[in-house]
Amino acid sequence: MLNLPNVLTLIRLGLIPVFIILFYLPSDRSNFYAAIIFIVAALTDLLDGYLARKLKLTTKFGAFLDPVADKIIVCTALVLIVEHYALYRDPLYPEIGKFITIPAMIIVAREITVSALREWMAELGKRANVAVSWIGKWKTTIQLTAIAGLIWRHSEPVIYASVALLLLATVLTIWSMVMYLKAAWVYMKEEK
Repeated sequence: MLNLPNVLTLIRLGLIPVFIILFYLPSDRSNFYAAIIFIVAALTDLLDGYLARKLKLTTKFGAFLDPVADKIIVCTALVLIVEHYALYRDPLYPEIGKFITIPAMIIVAREITVSALREWMAELGKRANVAVSWIGKWKTTIQLTAIAGLIWRHSEPVIYASVALLLLATVLTIWSMVMYLKAAWVYMKEEK
């Protein structure tokens, strides 16, 4: 049960409290270090999945824990940046927080919807019909990049670029959710 990919997933979970502490520390560099921890956690997600497939170390425990760890760290980061930018007053656009809060709500809602959909499809034995698509992979990459930039908040240009990436990730979030729902729709409308 505890193989290298699963240990990496557990490390990702263990990094969450470190990330939260760094996010809230009132130091000049703490946001940079929080962004680094977030990026390290995101990279362990890529690495554990790759190693599990490459070394044939997939386990039921890992299949359960990996997506849970992903959702927890992304949702935690989204809550933290929503809180921060709700109080942040941008010199050019004081209402920038709305461009973070609304995408964050959409992303969290999509994660809940797709997780439930995958669980339901697995019960039907049709889990492969809602496997991660290329759009989902692009969405995740762009989303994680945007979140890292919003955590770092190095300068206004970094913040604006990160907000733009978050908006793009939100479009891909909706697109991928619609694709998953379309794939599952045929099973939803079947009569018992």
